[in-house]
Amino acid sequence: MCAVFHAAKSASIRPEATRSRALDLQEAQLAAASYGRPGGDPLHDYFRINASRALFALLDIAGPLDQNRAIVDAAQSTLRSSGMQLLANEDVNEADAMIEICVQMNRAILQAAGRVSPCPVFAGCYNEALGTVCYVNAGHTPGLLRDASGIAELGATGLPLGLFSHSAADASIVAVEPGATLLVVSRGLVEARRKKKEFGLPQVKDLLLRTPGQSAQEVCAAVLGKVQEFMAGIPAPNDVTAICLSRQAKPLPRSMDQASPVLR
Repeated sequence: MCAVFHAAKSASIRPEATRSRALDLQEAQLAAASYGRPGGDPLHDYFRINASRALFALLDIAGPLDQNRAIVDAAQSTLRSSGMQLLANEDVNEADAMIEICVQMNRAILQAAGRVSPCPVFAGCYNEALGTVCYVNAGHTPGLLRDASGIAELGATGLPLGLFSHSAADASIVAVEPGATLLVVSRGLVEARRKKKEFGLPQVKDLLLRTPGQSAQEVCAAVLGKVQEFMAGIPAPNDVTAICLSRQAKPLPRSMDQASPVLR
């Protein structure tokens, strides 16, 4: 089960589903959508740092929201304050900054919890000028990057937060080319079950391959719609969330976009 700290206004996608207000970037978009048992939504947030960077994160916290509100508030506050402080300078080393952000979030979670509290997190910094994402995956469900070559999994770069006071995950950088999409989903989405069958990451990959050219909002809505269809109206025991970064494809040059004249 997870907890949510995103407080943006929501609108219905389907019954019991909400989508967060999209963040429009330079030729790109960040968006998220979630649904599930009230009081247990996955923690997600995204916001602009400066003219060329945006920060996003999805974090799963074990236990009900009412028992973990202090942890959720501490995680969000630290993500925002440390992100604004460490990533605002244009010349900053993004990898070092992302590692330090997770170090500070880890300390804040441990302090707020007063105990070990495993919190897998996927956090990324999107650089609009470079078209790259510098990310940390602390024991979270792999991020999925779809581009012209197919889908790549962005696996764990370290242990979940909330376990060890001196734990630090590594940071990696990936290119998000025009037309590419980065999708991160919660464990509750992957582990959604109907009878003895799990929704699973392969279904998420298959759906992502079948949604080229769609906006981040449309991808999130498609993923949640597929999970709801899979569940056939059965309430999800844990909440499900999808957060997506989608870049617009570059338009074809005019000479290529038009049909070639017929030679006679």
